Amino acid sequence: MQTILGANGQIATELARTLHQHHTGDLRLVSRNPRKVNQDDTLMAANLLDAEQTTQAVKGSRIVYFTAGLPPDSTLWEERFPVMLKNALQACRTAGASFAYFDNTYMYPQNSHIQTEETRFAPVGRKGRVRAAMASMVLEEMARGDIPVLIARAPEFYGPGKTQSFTNALIIDRLKAGRRPLVPVRDDTRRTLIWTPDASRGLATLGNTPDAFGQTWHLPCCDDRPTYKTFVTMASRIFGCTPSYSVIGRWPLIIAGIFSKQVREIRELLPRYEQDNLFDSTKFKRHFPALWVTTYEEGLELIRKEWEANKPE
Repeated sequence: MQTILGANGQIATELARTLHQHHTGDLRLVSRNPRKVNQDDTLMAANLLDAEQTTQAVKGSRIVYFTAGLPPDSTLWEERFPVMLKNALQACRTAGASFAYFDNTYMYPQNSHIQTEETRFAPVGRKGRVRAAMASMVLEEMARGDIPVLIARAPEFYGPGKTQSFTNALIIDRLKAGRRPLVPVRDDTRRTLIWTPDASRGLATLGNTPDAFGQTWHLPCCDDRPTYKTFVTMASRIFGCTPSYSVIGRWPLIIAGIFSKQVREIRELLPRYEQDNLFDSTKFKRHFPALWVTTYEEGLELIRKEWEANKPE
């Protein structure tokens, strides 16, 4: 049995799909309101804030994936994320299950240095500090060695379906709606984005590779690292639009945060858009050379085809 804690999100959905296709038909999907991805998935409703419910959700599992998410609310993150993770780790110890933790890069310095698995944590803002504390909790569990543990880390997403990210919301979704794309802060800094199916495929590969445990891994990304100017131009061409966009400067976003809680919650991320974001996934690619990485051109074309296929008549 392989179990996904935090089902229904984009990463978890694609993880369930790729696990079923390539690794196991014995899948349990866990969330408050889980939905089947594959016909023979086992569903279990559980609140990960409840230790006993989490223990029952993990019982009988061989590998557990933690992909749980929360809305971008700093208070929610501080109150809930560490409890959810603590309960998941304890449940895995009780079950003797391996633990694969899906992580982001919020704890990294917001500068232009190349990010590797050895990059030291230097979180900026409340969400960054929460993610640093969570990653440290997993690293401590890894060092104890009671159960096999790994960390699979990804930068900002872009992808199909209901992928939630700045890039999808400000560029791709606006192109679909016939609106001018928006670029946060600057259009000339280089970005590393991960195609969400690649992230899920990489996570599934790591979870089913015994030697991958006891390590931190950067999930595989295309190394082209385009600027937003290049990315918008490429996306506009693929969607059949004239390349045109507006840059939203940092100060307008900061001022907008006075009136909008949603904008206020993302302000701590703005410095990363002033710098090149150079996320390095060489380690993964060397260990798993057969796992292909989707180019930005390929990813955007797949998004366009999915959108065209689902448009109302």
